[in-house]
Amino acid sequence: MDGKRTITVKTVIWDLIYDVAGSILYAAGIYTFAGNAGFAPGGVSGLALILNHLFGLPVGTVTLLFNIPLVAVSYKAVGRQLLIKSAKTMVISSLFLDVIFPFIPMYTGNRLMASICSGVFMGAGMALFYIRGSSSGGIDFLALTIKKKKPHMTIGVITLLIDLIVILLGWPVFGDVDAVLYGVASTGVSTIVIDKILYGIGAGTLAIIITDRGKEVAARIAERAKRGVTAVPASGTYTGQRRDVLLCACSKAEAYLVKSAVSEVDTGAFLMFTETSEVFGEGFKREIK
Repeated sequence: MDGKRTITVKTVIWDLIYDVAGSILYAAGIYTFAGNAGFAPGGVSGLALILNHLFGLPVGTVTLLFNIPLVAVSYKAVGRQLLIKSAKTMVISSLFLDVIFPFIPMYTGNRLMASICSGVFMGAGMALFYIRGSSSGGIDFLALTIKKKKPHMTIGVITLLIDLIVILLGWPVFGDVDAVLYGVASTGVSTIVIDKILYGIGAGTLAIIITDRGKEVAARIAERAKRGVTAVPASGTYTGQRRDVLLCACSKAEAYLVKSAVSEVDTGAFLMFTETSEVFGEGFKREIK
């Protein structure tokens, strides 16, 4: 019981740390860089910026109010646990947007730089939310709900269509077509940053080696790349010849060392490299959360 409570408290603390760090980055992207640059990024935050430009409404509060009906309609599609976590994240990020960041000067430089920086900070913030199984709400919830009703559509397509509608609204509101281009740039950069953080940092390479000299190849890989190897006995369906299939998880930087080790021992080995989005275990991420 005590162990379970300790784990729960630890999880809550880490959730709060990620929420605060993500909210700082997210608020910087929206308020500091996009707030004064005359464009709207996609999603609910883009709509909030448009209303802020037209009527001076607080961005965080408007974002939170928009999310309330989206939470209500997406309850069945999203699930209770994600909604609870996301509600906490939305409240924290709204507080940073409306209470903290108004005291921080807005970026007033080049609009293109503002759109790029906005995308980088927003993407990094949202990635931190996603890592802890949370979300900034908005379009994520709506996309999941539409996906449930229209299963032939992908989440990516639904999100893109909604984002484009919001970005296009920036044209008449901000008065120039460049608002659309900068909004597209910001949204595109944020998508790339999210993918790189979620899948790039933990990404690795899986080497698949088919060889007649499994033990020798494994020993040379351990010597050169300092990586362990798993051997699986196999046989060719055509020749019936017994061979070893070696599996070696390594970083992208270590792939060359593995390749060199294999070629030094068995020039006739069959070697394949495949990318993996994340690798857990000894020498990689230590814990599966």
